[in-house]
Amino acid sequence: MIRVLLVDDHAVMRAGFRTILEAADGITVVGEAADGQQAIAAASAVRPDVICMDVQMPVLNGLEATRRIVADPAVAAAVIVITTFDRDEYLFEALEAGASGFLLKNAGADELVGAVRVVAAGDALLAPEVTRRVIERFGAASAAPAPPAEALPAAALLTEREAEVLRLVAQARSNAEIARELYIGEATVKTHVSNVLQKLGARDRVHAAVLAHQHGLA
Repeated sequence: MIRVLLVDDHAVMRAGFRTILEAADGITVVGEAADGQQAIAAASAVRPDVICMDVQMPVLNGLEATRRIVADPAVAAAVIVITTFDRDEYLFEALEAGASGFLLKNAGADELVGAVRVVAAGDALLAPEVTRRVIERFGAASAAPAPPAEALPAAALLTEREAEVLRLVAQARSNAEIARELYIGEATVKTHVSNVLQKLGARDRVHAAVLAHQHGLA
C-alpha cells in the first residue's frame, strides 16, 4: 500500500486529491497539511511514501518544505510538487530542492495516480512538457564550456555501458526507449540505472540528469 501525505492550503483541493487517490488500488492517504511547516511535522509523524506538495502556502512554502523533508534521512518520502503555476522558476527550484516529480494541478486524475505510483517505485516523473523545458534549459546551459567529467569523481566508477545509459537518461529517455536504442532488455536497463544512481549518489533519474548536464556527461 502506497502511503500519501497531501499538502495544500486549500481544503477543497486536498479533498479532491484524496477522493482521486483513495479510489485507486493500492493507495491510501495517511495525512493532510495546510502549510509547509505542518507538512514537515506530518512527514515525520506519519512517514508517508509520497508527498503531494503545493508551492504557494502560508507559514512556509512548499519548496522550502520539500528541501527540509528531503534533507531529513529519517523521512524517506518522495515529493511530487503540484502547482497551478506553470513557471520555470518553480520547476527548477523544485528539482533543486529534491522533488522527484512536478505536475500542474490541471493534470487529469489518471496522471495524478500514475505520478504517485511512479515516484513510489523510486523513479522520477515530470510531465512531458516539463521534461522538454528541463532539457532545453540544460541544453542552453551546456552551450558554455562544461566542467570536465573529472569534476565529478564518481563518474570514473561508471562502466562504458552505464555511461551510455546515463547519457540517455539525461535526454529524458524512458527505460523502454533506452532498451530499444541499446538493444538490451528493460530489466537490464533498470539494473544499469540503479547502478548509475548508486555510483553517482543521485536521488533519482532527474538528479542524475542534472549531474550529467552539469559535468559534461550528457
